[in-house]
Amino acid sequence: MHLTREDEQIVKGELGAGRQAAMELLVAIGEAFDAPRMIPINRAHAASSGQEGDLYFVEILAKGGASCKVTTTTNPIVDFDYFQQIMNIAEEHDEASVAWKTKNYYKQIGAVMSQSCIPYLAENIPEYGEHVAFSESSATPYVNSVIGGLTNRESIQTALAAGVLGETPEYGMHLKENRKGTVRVKVEANLNDGYSYSLLGQYVGKKIASGIPVFTGILKRPRIDQYINLCAMLNVTGAIPMFHIPSVTVEARTEEEAFAGDIPTESITVTNRELRQTQDELQTATGPVSVVILGCPHYNLDQMAELAGLVRGKKVREGMTFWVNTSATTKLMADRAGHTNTIQESGVHLVVDTCIDMFCWNSLRDKTGMTDSPKCAYYRRFGPVKVGTMEECVAAGME
Repeated sequence: MHLTREDEQIVKGELGAGRQAAMELLVAIGEAFDAPRMIPINRAHAASSGQEGDLYFVEILAKGGASCKVTTTTNPIVDFDYFQQIMNIAEEHDEASVAWKTKNYYKQIGAVMSQSCIPYLAENIPEYGEHVAFSESSATPYVNSVIGGLTNRESIQTALAAGVLGETPEYGMHLKENRKGTVRVKVEANLNDGYSYSLLGQYVGKKIASGIPVFTGILKRPRIDQYINLCAMLNVTGAIPMFHIPSVTVEARTEEEAFAGDIPTESITVTNRELRQTQDELQTATGPVSVVILGCPHYNLDQMAELAGLVRGKKVREGMTFWVNTSATTKLMADRAGHTNTIQESGVHLVVDTCIDMFCWNSLRDKTGMTDSPKCAYYRRFGPVKVGTMEECVAAGME
């Protein structure tokens, strides 16, 4: 890789041990992918996990004097104040201690503590054609496909290193020739809601594993929550950096353009049968449930409004707990719209800054759960699980 004079100084440790660790990581990644150089970025998103691997790297950066050069937002970890009240979680608990230290080190290096897994909607929105470094399962394909920003499928550590340095190796999705479609997916299924898009992402990610799918047959522009669910699930069962929907997504006015003229002769077809099969495969529980968890990825404002309409005048069933995860930004808007009061009056716990893949849910591990998110079912901190639509989850959890 060609490095600038400043890059060389950073590698040698002349500008601090923290920046040196960040540069060493990105140079190693760049060399592994034959990147010719580093390119500047304007923003980053680190999918902070509050777990050991996360703490290890951010601690090195912080103790080495590093700070974020560009806006660098964070993923949810846990709302300590809330869960200390609800579940009496002490900070000295091993997992809690790791998460607490991680959050403090992110603050120390100047990261924006957005604690949202959908930062591309509010807290950190890339522009079309802008080079960025985003980690988080739904973020990479959303930024690349829906917005038209340019990012690789970063890890927590590489995204954070890029945020500290303000640059990233030039390879992969930063190059136009790597952004063309590789697999045609003919959609003949009925995509009526966000959940059906989750099933589509679940099926296609598992079917192709990697590559860039081009979805044909989707004639109506998906809603934001539908995009988010598709993006998230493509990267739970597969490793999909972006996708195209001809005449809908920003880099594919036509199918020919999506494939850069090299349209494959074969394709994958997804019908209602494949979605039903995927739905059936997700179910690991039978009988009644005792906990419902929604908001993985975090619910946006439209979903909060829809949920408020579904729970209005209802109450959570006796012996049941019902949780909804969202971002602090979304909750503020939901507060102003009156959705928060409606949801909480029904007995639902509304949680911000928190991911389902965190220790705060460990007390639910022996309970039978239900969720509208296959991703939540994959991460689940509870026992057997049912997966269904938002309406089905409300019906199971409320009366």
